[in-house]
Amino acid sequence: MENFNPDPKPGRLILPLVLVGMIATTYTFINRVTTNNNLEVINVDSNIEQVVPEEPLEETTTTSTTTTLPEGVVTYLEEIQAEKIQSIELGKKVLETNQRWDDKNTTYQEAQQEFEAFIEDAEQFVSTISEPGPPSSNASLLSNHEELKVLVNLIYEDSVELLEGLTAPDTGERRSSALNSFNSNLESLQQKIEEIIASSTSS
Repeated sequence: MENFNPDPKPGRLILPLVLVGMIATTYTFINRVTTNNNLEVINVDSNIEQVVPEEPLEETTTTSTTTTLPEGVVTYLEEIQAEKIQSIELGKKVLETNQRWDDKNTTYQEAQQEFEAFIEDAEQFVSTISEPGPPSSNASLLSNHEELKVLVNLIYEDSVELLEGLTAPDTGERRSSALNSFNSNLESLQQKIEEIIASSTSS
C-alpha cells in the first residue's frame, strides 16, 4: 500500500525560501561594502533637473560729485554769457553796415551816422563788461576779467578807427584794417568768455 503525500508538489516551498535568502545575502553584502569603504548609497533620479546656483550680481556703485558754485559766481557767469551774445549782435551790425557801404547800397552820410553809433555802442559795451565784475573773493575770475576789460577797450578803439577809416582819403585800406582788428578782438573776447565759463563750471 502506497504512503499518502498531502502535498503533490513538495518543491514549491523551496523557491520562495531561496529568493528570501538571496535578497538577505545581497542586502548584507551591500551594507558591508558601503560600511567598510565609507561609501554612501545615493538614489539617483534621472528626472531631477540639476539646479546650478546663480552667482550673486556684484553691486556697482557709481559716485557723482556735484559742485555747487557760489551765487555770486553764478550771477557773474550769466552776465558774461549775456555779454557774449551782445558782442555777437554788435559784430553783426558792424559787418552789415560795412558791407552795405562797400556795395554802395547806402549813402556816405548814412554810413557815417551808423559808424558813429557803433562808437557809442562800443563805449556802452566797455561799461557793461567792466562793471560789476566777478566776486572780489575769486582771484582767478578777477584775473580773467581784467583780460576781458583789455579786449573790450581794444574793440572800442577799433570802432573809433572804423569811422576814421570811413572818412580817410584812401581807398578803404584803413577801414579794412580797422575792421580786421575789430573782428579779431571781438572773437578773442568771445573765446575768453567761453573759457571762463568752462573752467568755472568744470572745476
